[in-house]
Amino acid sequence: MKTLAARKDGLVEAAVREVIAAVPLLRQDWYGRATQRLNSLTKPLGSLGRLEEVAARIVTIREELRPDCSKKVIFTLAADHGVTDESVSAYPKAVTRQMVLNFLSGGAAINVLCRHFGIDVAVVDIGIEGDTSELPGLVRKKVAHGTRNMTCGPTMSAAEMYGALQVGIELANDVAEGERALIGTGEMGIGNTTAASAITAILTGRSVAHVTGRGTGLDDAGLKHKVQVIERAIAVNRPDPSDPLQVLQTVGGLEIAGLTGLILGAATRRIPTVIDGFISTAAAALACALQPRVRQFLFAAHRSSEPGHDALLQFISQAPLLDLNMRLGEGTGAALCMALIESAAKLLNEMATFSSAGVSEAIG
Repeated sequence: MKTLAARKDGLVEAAVREVIAAVPLLRQDWYGRATQRLNSLTKPLGSLGRLEEVAARIVTIREELRPDCSKKVIFTLAADHGVTDESVSAYPKAVTRQMVLNFLSGGAAINVLCRHFGIDVAVVDIGIEGDTSELPGLVRKKVAHGTRNMTCGPTMSAAEMYGALQVGIELANDVAEGERALIGTGEMGIGNTTAASAITAILTGRSVAHVTGRGTGLDDAGLKHKVQVIERAIAVNRPDPSDPLQVLQTVGGLEIAGLTGLILGAATRRIPTVIDGFISTAAAALACALQPRVRQFLFAAHRSSEPGHDALLQFISQAPLLDLNMRLGEGTGAALCMALIESAAKLLNEMATFSSAGVSEAIG
């Protein structure tokens, strides 16, 4: 007879798989309707470039001809990584918690950008080591006190992985109930570029050396060591590239699992999601591997200077809207891109048409 814990774990797994199956297929007639309106606005055809594509995609996702993108939120999920025991970062593990304190006090880059663009920031403890109950303003969704060292075996148990996926799905459901129109992904976790690089190498088939970067600023010797650590972790765990959940469980992070669930849940609820940088895109790649229809709901914010990011963008079939040589994370690229997306929606909604403005259309 199954224990109560085993039955609960089974229910969580079933709920996650139900969400994966429920991601809808978009109706392209909505894209046509959006294009028709864009072509009627007082401008030469296609003159707003990719902003027109963005606006049409928002209409198609939301199935609203005049979508309102003013209610925006970025989820910055924080977790610690056991692989930091292998000295893969230029910073100590304690920086995860310290940066969360910075987020909560409003002093980080993500706070500055979100204040400027009118975006809410939700900082989520999904796997910070230690007690965080005294931190005001923190969304507490802790699944575990960080992951285990991937060089010694899987980073998470199946229950922890599904629990983190479920946290992300629940966050997406909360957004839908709060009538938020746009989600951005962010993260904080010392060691998480190591996890993202491992995921990238496995899913894309690229060599570890090809997709692994300096993260928080490793020197040449540190980068070489980081590559060796990831290669050892893959050799120990032998994850199957065709099984994204196994990949996530063996070399992923709790915040990456949470973001994967957030992306899946948002797609199910028809909420467009703006993917930030390398770590967020690793989560998006896992979500797309689990359900290819997720690609329809994603906007890639920017091209990170982390070398594995290009491989992931190709994997999820996304062309980033910005290329600013950024590699900070937190959701900073997503914040910049959300402002562009809101601008695209406002152009669609507020520009006059040739008819309403009394402006002559092109001849012929």
